[in-house]
Amino acid sequence: MPEAEMAEMKGTTTLPDPPDTAPNTAPNTPLDASPNAPEATGYGRVFAVREFRAVFAAHAFSLLGLVVSELALSVLVYDLTGSPLMSALTFALGFLPYLIGGTLLAGAADRFPARRVLVVCDLVCAGCVAVMVVPGAPIAVLLAMRCALAVVSPLFQGARTATLTDVLGDGDLFVLGRSLLRIVSQGALLAGFGLGGVLLTVVSPRGALLITVCTFLTSAALLRFGTRRRPARARHGGALVRDSLHGTRRILADRRLRTLLLLFWVPPMFAVAPEALAAPYADGLGAGSAGLGLLMCALPVGTIAGELYAGSRLRPATRTRLALPLLCVTLLPYVGYLLRPDLGWSLVLLLLAGTGSAYSLGLDQWFVRAVPEELRGRAMTLNTAGLMTVQGVGMALSGVAAEFAGVRATVAGAGALGTVCCVLLAVEARRTEGAATPVAEGPGPKGETGLTSI
Repeated sequence: MPEAEMAEMKGTTTLPDPPDTAPNTAPNTPLDASPNAPEATGYGRVFAVREFRAVFAAHAFSLLGLVVSELALSVLVYDLTGSPLMSALTFALGFLPYLIGGTLLAGAADRFPARRVLVVCDLVCAGCVAVMVVPGAPIAVLLAMRCALAVVSPLFQGARTATLTDVLGDGDLFVLGRSLLRIVSQGALLAGFGLGGVLLTVVSPRGALLITVCTFLTSAALLRFGTRRRPARARHGGALVRDSLHGTRRILADRRLRTLLLLFWVPPMFAVAPEALAAPYADGLGAGSAGLGLLMCALPVGTIAGELYAGSRLRPATRTRLALPLLCVTLLPYVGYLLRPDLGWSLVLLLLAGTGSAYSLGLDQWFVRAVPEELRGRAMTLNTAGLMTVQGVGMALSGVAAEFAGVRATVAGAGALGTVCCVLLAVEARRTEGAATPVAEGPGPKGETGLTSI
C-alpha cells in the first residue's frame, strides 16, 4: 500500500530534495506554486517527485496483492467447501469491516508517524495472507483474515492520502497524485482479476496467495526506504478508539466538510447499480460471458479516460469550475436504460457515465483545503471507509430493487434519483463555498501540526 513527493516550477525546474528530517514549514503553501508562471497541466510534474514514484510503485504492488488475494481466496474457499455462497462471502466480507476500521482506527493515521502506519499496515496484510497460505487453515480462519485485511485497508488508504499533502503539498500536484492512484485502482479492476485468473492456471490458490505476500512486503520496503520519516500530525492522549470517534464527530459536525464527504459518497452509491446487476443484464441481452466482461469493464474504462483527460489537458481552475456541473450529469446516462439499448449502446452509456467521474479532481482540491492539518489522516480514512460502505449498500439496494422493478428500471431509477441527489448536494456545496468554519478543537492538548519530514 503506497504514495509520494516533489514539485516542478516554471521551466521544469524542480525543487531539490530536502534533508531526511526537515523542520516544520507552512503546510498550506502549494509546492507547485510559482507567482508569475502560467498554470501547468499534465501528470509529468508529479512523477518528477522522487517520493511519489516510490509511493506510486508501492500502491501498484499493494493493490495487486489485494486483488489477487481476493480472487485466490475465493477459489480456495470454493475448493475447500464446494459452496458458491461461501465463495461469494469472501468478497462480501470486504465491506462491513471497512466501516469498522475507518471509524474505530482512523485516529492512528494522525497520532502516529505516517510512514510507520503505512509500513505496519502492509506488514499486517502480509501476515494475514501468510496465515491463509498455511495448509489446513480452517475456513473460519481464512474468512477472519479476509476481514482483517478489510479493517486495515481504510486506515492505510487514509494515511497514504494524507501523506500526499506532505509529499506534494495541498495544491494541484496533490490533485494529480490522487488522480493517478485512482487510475491505478481502476486499472486493477480491469487487469487484476484477469492476471489473477491466469496466475491460477499456473499455480495453486495457496501458491497465488504466497505471491501476494511478496507484493505486500515489496510495498512495505518501497515505503520504508523510498519515503522520508515525518512526525505525527497530532498527538492526543487517551484511547485510540475514543480519539478516532472524537475526530469523526468533529469532521461531520462541520457543514462544509460534511457536504464534501457526501459529494464523494453519494454518486458512487448510485453508480454501482449497473455493476451490481451486470450478470442478469447480460443474460437478458443474451450477451454471454464475453458481454458480461465488457459491461464490467466499460465504467472503469470511462473513469480512466475522464480522469486522464482532465488531469493532462485541463488547467486546475477549469477542473475546479467543471466539478459541480460534471457531478450533476455523471449519472444521467443511466436513464438511457429505459430505451432498452442493445449491448453496444449500453457500453456507450456506461463509458459516458464513467467519464463524468472526472469531477473528483475538483473535489479533491476543495476537500484537502477544507480539512485542518491535524485531522487530515482521520478525514481521509473516514472518506475511504464511507466510500466503500456506501458502494456496498448501493449494490445491495440495487439487487433488492431489481427483484421488484427489473434490471433496466433499477439502473434508470438509480440514474434519475442519483442525479436529483447530486443536484441538491451541488446547491449545498455552493452555499457552503467560502463559508467553511474552523473545526473546533476538542478537549486535550493540540498535537503537532504543519509539514514535517518522513
